[in-house]
Amino acid sequence: MADVSTIEWTDSTWNVVTGCTKVSPGCDHCYAERFAERWRGVSGNYFETGFDLTLRPNMLDRPTEWKSPRRVFVNSMSDLFHTGVSDQYLDQVFDRMEAVDRHIYQVLTKRPERMRRYVRGRYGQREVPQQIWLGVSVESNDYGWRADMLRQIAVPIRFLSVEPMLGPINRVSLKNMQWVIVGGESGQGKRPMKRSWVRHVRDRCVKMGIPFFFKQWHKSNTGRILDERTWDEMPDILQTTVRHA
Repeated sequence: MADVSTIEWTDSTWNVVTGCTKVSPGCDHCYAERFAERWRGVSGNYFETGFDLTLRPNMLDRPTEWKSPRRVFVNSMSDLFHTGVSDQYLDQVFDRMEAVDRHIYQVLTKRPERMRRYVRGRYGQREVPQQIWLGVSVESNDYGWRADMLRQIAVPIRFLSVEPMLGPINRVSLKNMQWVIVGGESGQGKRPMKRSWVRHVRDRCVKMGIPFFFKQWHKSNTGRILDERTWDEMPDILQTTVRHA
């Protein structure tokens, strides 16, 4: 789940947990919740409990089945650092990411306080292995503290996902970030994203030499073009570490 992802900046998704709870406005129109809740109550369906937090130990060994290196988005259907996920289960996930090191693992959270605590407890003063990228979602200036907390973790690749972009992030520092993703909200009730907000982030990334990835405007026939081109930049490590499957 899934061998081939439609998410533009990854190759596959690896959902060792599904389901979540909302922590900020960026969660309001969660695509994962919309998808999972369609199947609530359908006996035998993988999502028969809807978007309730559910551990999926049957998925733990999935990366071993992918023989060619790829980019793997960890938990597109949840948040790995949800308080309902025990440290013991996190240990099992990180054990796999360390052991199957031919892949790049893109771990994204809205709960950096838990991520910081766990990573420090696991690695101490050591750096997180280079195949494990850690990122946080920052939908507006109000959540810039997540980026500040991410900077307190010793990891080779830190990244920001500014999606859904609900306001400018001009007061959010990009210092020590190795990648920035920006995208507008999609689906019913999508909230507007101003072109000036996107350009401001893009311009800061260009000036600072940070790879910038523009994911989308609002999906529905709005495309990915920003100022007459697409922006598909990624950290350089990707070019030498991972080949597409």
